[in-house]
Formats: sequence, C-alpha cells, structure tokens
Amino acid sequence: MLSVHTSPLHQPGTGDAGGMNVYIVELAKQLATLGTEVEIFTRATTGGLEPCVELAPGVWVRHVDAGPYEGLSKEELPAQLCAFTHGVTQVWAAKDPRYFDVVHSHYWLSGHVGWLAAERWGVPLVHAMHTMARVKNAALATGDSPEPVAREIGEEQIVRAADWLIANTEAEADELVCHYDADPRRTAVAHPGVNLDVFRRGDGRAAARRRLGLPEEAVVLLFAGRIQPLKGPDILLQAVRELLDADPSLRGRLVVPVVGGPSGSGLARPERMQKLAARLGIADLVRFRPPVAQERLADWYRAASALVMPSYSESFGLVAVEAQACGTPVVAAAVGGLPLVVRDGETGFLIDGHDPAEYAVALRRFCDQPALTETLGAAAERHAERFGWAATARSTSEVYERAVDERRFARSGLRSAHG
Repeated sequence: MLSVHTSPLHQPGTGDAGGMNVYIVELAKQLATLGTEVEIFTRATTGGLEPCVELAPGVWVRHVDAGPYEGLSKEELPAQLCAFTHGVTQVWAAKDPRYFDVVHSHYWLSGHVGWLAAERWGVPLVHAMHTMARVKNAALATGDSPEPVAREIGEEQIVRAADWLIANTEAEADELVCHYDADPRRTAVAHPGVNLDVFRRGDGRAAARRRLGLPEEAVVLLFAGRIQPLKGPDILLQAVRELLDADPSLRGRLVVPVVGGPSGSGLARPERMQKLAARLGIADLVRFRPPVAQERLADWYRAASALVMPSYSESFGLVAVEAQACGTPVVAAAVGGLPLVVRDGETGFLIDGHDPAEYAVALRRFCDQPALTETLGAAAERHAERFGWAATARSTSEVYERAVDERRFARSGLRSAHG
C-alpha cells in the first residue's frame, strides 16, 4: 500500500490525518487476518524514525525519506514524488522480484507512485481516490480554495492507468465515471467499516459525560474531525446562534464540543473558529478540544446528544458511522456517502444544503425532545453494525484476486501469441 502524504501512524483529526488514516490501518489489519501481508509505504515527516515498523501482525509501515521532514504542505508534495518512488523501488530491489503481488495506492499523490511501481514490478495497480478534485471543486465551502488543475489532470491519468478502482460508495463510483470517465466494469465498491470493539455504546451517555466533565442534563452538539471549511464546522456554530436567537433560555442547556485540529486550508487561519464563536456570542458554550485517540473519541460520541456533520463533501463519512455505533444520532449534510451512512428520520437527519437555519431546525428537535437521542440512537447503533471492517477487507481482497488473475491471464495469452 502507498500513503504518501499521511502516515497510518499519525493521530487522525489533525494536519492531513483523518478518515483515510483509519481506513488504511483497519483495512490492512483485516487483510492480514485473511492471509494477505501488507507493507504500507509513507513519507517520513520526522528524523530518526525506524525504517520499518510493525503496526500489527502481518502489517508493516515503511518510512521513506523524500524531501524535508517537516514544513511541507500536501500541495508541495508533488515535487517529492520522484524521491519517494526511488525509496519505494530501493526496498523492492532488495527483495525477490515477485515479492509484491499488488500495489494499492491511496489518494492521487500515491497513485502516481503506484503507477510507476506497478509498471516496474509487472503487477496490477488498485487505486482508491478517497477524495476527488472535481467533486470538491463543485461544492466549495465559502472561503475555501479550489483544488489545482494539476491535481485534476493527475487524477485523470491515474484513472486511466489503474487496473481497478475502489470506491467507498456507489455514489463515489458514479462520480468516478461522471467526472473522470472511469470504466464502470473496473470500478468496485467496498464500503469502509467501523471498529465495533472500540466504537460501541459501552457504559452509556451519563458515564461518558461524567468522564468528560460535561453536564448530565445538557444538550451536547458535537463536531468531530479536521477543522477546515470543507467540513463546515462554522455552520454548526451559526446554527447554535440561530437556536439562541429563537429561544435564549437554551443558553443554559447547550454545550458544543469541537474535537479536532486545523487541517488543509484551515491551517491558514487556525484561530478562525474561536474568533467566530466569540463574534457570535457563544464562546461560553463552545469547548475546543484537540484530536484524541479512538478510545477517547468514542467517549465524546457517547456523550453527545447528536453529532453534527455539515460537510460540503464526504466520500463516505466515517465519523458518522463511528458515532452511530456508539448509539448517537447524526445530523449531516446530504452529500457524498452520508445518505448511505445516515438514514434520514431513523438514525438522524439529513439536510439539503448548508443553511444554518435548516440545521437549527433539526437540532431544536433534540432540545425539545430529549428522548429523541435515545430513540434515534438505538436505531443508529443497529444500523452501524452493517459496517464492519471484515466485510471491507473481503470486498477489497476479491478485487486484488481479480486483478492478479487478469494480469496472469494476460501474460499467458501473450506467451501463447509469441509461441
């Protein structure tokens, strides 16, 4: 596997680490249980790292030196792809030429390394986009920067070069076909999963609130994830202002935790959300918390009356599945994979568009009907059980097997033609 711009060892929710990190880690571990050994190549971002680290039985992370360890943004990494590719092929050169059977690249930067490596090794390339420039540019958040044309072109090239594409949802598969002219016959869908051992109801909402120091009777409206315009955390804060304007008495009941760190274009103004909260007059309600480990994140989910995801684009919406697995309903934008993840009116509410007033209407229901959290949360917990990583690994493994078989068949046909 290739993950150039973010390491599976990094803490999700900060910098460029997010759902893709979780995806790679959990998928790799499950593939290993199925008998597929996985080596994940990622760019070293600090000095002194071990060249190879065992993440789990059958899963290794290889750190590749490519460019300065620190200070490079994701947008600056294309200039380091040559050095990264060199590091990957050096590892391969020390092994049996048939050591790797498949290259699975994640995100477009990794796709270009994977394209070269797969051709060099004579193995199939399987690629997962995770996000796409043309999809993001079609739904830009206010104040966000468009993805560069170079990325769009790069993604086009990867779609043509890959033996197979893996999409998170049927909607993403359709976007690959629509925006990049992908071959639907070589585009598979493997839904991401959730670690049901970590993300579960546990000892309940009241206990989680005690551990986190939250009032037991409060209406807790949670945002969890990377803080950047794409994720729309500002919409939640504006919706809270709408709630207070309609009913000032709610001020004594609302708590709004924002758990995560600045990322992407959000790094340009890391204090933006704090300043917005102050400008809206709700700084006393909003609790900014840094990214936390999965076990602690599960407590934040359990403690919430609702998770709020006003994203402008989501290829899947892993955070929504995690929250639902903890028995917490979700109020989310009806974009990307979220309509698959959230059942409108049953496990939460889907909002068309990004009008804070529309979010306020949905959130007011949790204020007026405290029992709604438990009613929707019970259905959400049952719904989340569909999304296990073992199923993701089985679907992905089937794609690998087909890609390998097709490559072998093509070779045998070529030999026959020359025989």
